[in-house]
Amino acid sequence: MKMKRKASGLLAGVMILGLVLSACSNNEKNTGSASATSSASQQGAATNATTSEKPVEISVFAVQENGIELKTNGFTKLVQDKFNIKFDFQTVPSDGAKEKRQISLASGDYPDAYILTAYVDQFSQADVLKYGEQGVFVPLNDLIDQYAPNIKAVIEKDPTFKAFNTSPDGSIYGLAAYAECYHCSYPNKMWVNTKWLEKLKLEVPKTTEDFKKMLQAFKNDDPNGNGIKDELPLSGSTEDYGVRLIPYLMNGFIYNDDRNFLNLSNGKVDTAANKPEWKEGLAYIKSLYDEGLIDPGAFTQNAEAFKKIGENASAQILGAAAAMHPAIFVNIDAGNAHSSDYSPIPPLTGPYGSYATHDAGGITAGAKFVITNKASEEAKIALIKMVNYMYSPEGQTNGGSGLEGISWRKPEAGEQALGKDVEAKFAPIPAKEGDAPTNSGWSGMGHFYMPKEYYDSFVSATDIYAPEGYVRRLNEATDLYLGHEPKELFPIWAVWVDPAESDEASILQTNIKNYVQQNALQFVTGNKSLDKDWDSYVKGLDSLNVARYLEILQKAYDATSK
Repeated sequence: MKMKRKASGLLAGVMILGLVLSACSNNEKNTGSASATSSASQQGAATNATTSEKPVEISVFAVQENGIELKTNGFTKLVQDKFNIKFDFQTVPSDGAKEKRQISLASGDYPDAYILTAYVDQFSQADVLKYGEQGVFVPLNDLIDQYAPNIKAVIEKDPTFKAFNTSPDGSIYGLAAYAECYHCSYPNKMWVNTKWLEKLKLEVPKTTEDFKKMLQAFKNDDPNGNGIKDELPLSGSTEDYGVRLIPYLMNGFIYNDDRNFLNLSNGKVDTAANKPEWKEGLAYIKSLYDEGLIDPGAFTQNAEAFKKIGENASAQILGAAAAMHPAIFVNIDAGNAHSSDYSPIPPLTGPYGSYATHDAGGITAGAKFVITNKASEEAKIALIKMVNYMYSPEGQTNGGSGLEGISWRKPEAGEQALGKDVEAKFAPIPAKEGDAPTNSGWSGMGHFYMPKEYYDSFVSATDIYAPEGYVRRLNEATDLYLGHEPKELFPIWAVWVDPAESDEASILQTNIKNYVQQNALQFVTGNKSLDKDWDSYVKGLDSLNVARYLEILQKAYDATSK
């Protein structure tokens, strides 16, 4: 099962600003241990070049991204020279890329390798298992052991990475996009207008009841000072990632993963959506809605409409906003009057908890890189050596962001890294307005391995309200949510569902998710009654075969845990 990540941008894709953010968008991460990878890179330096004098011809299926021409690309030239490769790129546009990828496999006339775009078209876990077991995708284990010391070091050091890439039979049939985007890993944040708090002499809310009283003050006490009752105390949107209201508010009652409503207790997978605490959480959210404290548009509007509220021209009207980062609802350009008005608040403490939604933060299960059984032995070795290079900080940055001197440079004296007590290694070179694309990196196709240490090694301004310090602002916000996830967390993004059950699981997942979301909205807005219709709702959930869905996931979780 594939967990989608929009990146909200993603990541807001998330991908937002500055090269680290761009590196978020253009690929996010570094080495599981920068020192381990760097040392492994030195150990493997002698194996970087292939021994054949004639370049190894390799056919690759790839997505043609805007602004990138793979045949003339700077990074393409770098790796072709470095590893004695001659690529034959079979490029397709991003629209319909998944379908074209599957058609190429089904035809039997497929290439030596697939190098796909992170978050857009990489193979699902079910695909990886299916084609791996059929022998179409070759296991990479031996190739990694012999020719990829950087990748091997990460597997040995990082159990999460190993779990994402190792199938239940122990084979590594492909490598997933691996980006430990820290601020993305706690997507459901709440940003509050602290200028309004100060004007109304209110404390930062700590509990669900404090939050309600704050919203009441925002609605009734004219915090924008225009004498008109035009304030919207709380809003959000219906986009895919981090902007829906219910998860943040529900987390004071029961953990809400904002995806599939799954919890884990003593190793047993269960749903949160039929529990008494879920019902009580809906009642609380309904009480906010009934008092006019929630913008009704929050349950219907898209990102563009949400931002129009945050950027309302006549007066500032937004009190609090659900969003992974504030650029979703307010402009963060230098000089924007409202950018610094919104600050994050911690998870609210409710009757039963103070949870924060946590997920893989940019790590997407499946595979963006596979080698097929059409590849010669020489091609397999050249490909794994190339990817091994991209598991080094320098290789990842050149591949994802663009070449040194064009897209990034070495830091200068006094420039600070994003991470605390971390040495700065990369400084973004901002593109000037009107500049043509540099075509020096592979962008999403070059995104392979970006752990938190990698992000932290990028230069970032210390002023969190400057555009250049935006990622620092997001990281500091995320610190408020760190550790608020449950002690046991069901990692749906990493479990390997049996291919024979993956289609069934996918259908169940979609039906159950839609049912829960639609009914939650109906309960909150009063179209259904929590007093009269709750039992019928629970029966409806049962009739969608939620028990079978949990059974499949339990089996997958147990197999993955082993």
